[in-house]
This record gives sequence, C-alpha cells and structure tokens, in this order.
Amino acid sequence: MDRVPSALVQDRWLSVEELTLYLGIKRDTVYKWITRRNMPAHKVGRLWKFKREEVDTWVRSGAARDLGK
Repeated sequence: MDRVPSALVQDRWLSVEELTLYLGIKRDTVYKWITRRNMPAHKVGRLWKFKREEVDTWVRSGAARDLGK
C-alpha cells in the first residue's frame, strides 16, 4: 500500500462537512456564504470543495461578517 505524502494530505480539498468542523459553523451557513458572500468554493461534480488557504484568507478579509445583512 502506497503512502500519500503528508504535504498532499495537508493541502487536500475539504468537503462541506470538514469545513463546518474546521470553522465551527453550520452546513446551511456554508451554502449561504457560497451564494451570498462569494466564499471561495469549487464545484467538483455535484460536490463543493474548499482549499483551506483560500477560505482562511477569505475569512480574514472580513467577508464572513454580517451574514444577516
């Protein structure tokens, strides 16, 4: 069995479920942020995938604030 290099594991795409755990938010919030706040997300087939670095930069920019407005 081949081992995946740890650098690849750390740089892998996150699923919606993994992103909710990482950010401590609900699934519905992820989908709202994608449509209303232009959260960096990539559609792979029917699934949404996320790069941790892109999401971190987006959150730091303040784009995740004031979702209700």
